[in-house]
Amino acid sequence: MAGSGRVTLNDVAAASGVSRATVSFVLNDDPNQTISPTTRERVRQAARELGYVPHGIARALREGSSRIVVLDIDWGLEGNYSRSYIRGLDDELAAHDHVLLVRHGHSAPHSTQQVLDTITPRAVLRFAESYLSGHEPDAEDWKNGFAGHAALQIRYLAERGHTDIAMALPDSDSPLAEVRMRFVRETADALGLPAIAPFVVPRPRVAGTKAVEAFRVAHESVTAVAAFDDDVALRTLTALHDLGLTVPDDIAVIGFDDTEYGALITPALTTVHIDAEAHGRQAARTALGLDTAGITRSPGRVLVRDSA
Repeated sequence: MAGSGRVTLNDVAAASGVSRATVSFVLNDDPNQTISPTTRERVRQAARELGYVPHGIARALREGSSRIVVLDIDWGLEGNYSRSYIRGLDDELAAHDHVLLVRHGHSAPHSTQQVLDTITPRAVLRFAESYLSGHEPDAEDWKNGFAGHAALQIRYLAERGHTDIAMALPDSDSPLAEVRMRFVRETADALGLPAIAPFVVPRPRVAGTKAVEAFRVAHESVTAVAAFDDDVALRTLTALHDLGLTVPDDIAVIGFDDTEYGALITPALTTVHIDAEAHGRQAARTALGLDTAGITRSPGRVLVRDSA
């Protein structure tokens, strides 16, 4: 039967020996219907054996939206944070019979509206929005959230005797940069360190080297650099190499978010590893209007390698 065309509710009803309405109640988990566990299992078994797939358009009309959740990503796709976040988001949505659609790149308002009009998604999420919202961090955020992750770099360097620390930033307009610098400065202040000076490491290689050289001339006392992410850290390492400086002997460098490239260079990049699967699961449950209790965030950790 499954090979002759699309399997319908009528097919499942015939195979399980119940009415079409009963099949609909079971497969949609209708809480207002009293159906025995035995019948429910018989219907579900028939649906599995026949390969029944719900008709998305019909269900969208019935429920007022499709079971698609859209994730817009316009930054940070390569790091471990994004990989683990998307994994958690996708797994949690699948557990509740929803599908994740990822859109990468800047999304213009009219483009987003086209998505809304075409597929009627259950929700449209901005990548790691809960992570971005740490403008007024609480104790949990300083422990396992953005504030705490930002603090890890500075604490690590301070524990190794560095007091004059700089912050290397990207040349793009990242939504995280301003908030990140705030958390870094608060951490330095709490540790009794001098103010952390920011500087930009641009692309291409020659421009990055010139920027690092100019910063070194103006800040000779700096002995360590905390980079905005691994990409900026790698640009900084390349610039220091081109300037004839040795890492970590002349200056230490620590990255952020653990991309695979950091382990492949010499010296291997010390960096902050963030497991954001719990952030993704929390975002999924929030989008579906479900209770987020019981989701435990994993603390970030420093991967100690050779650069710091």
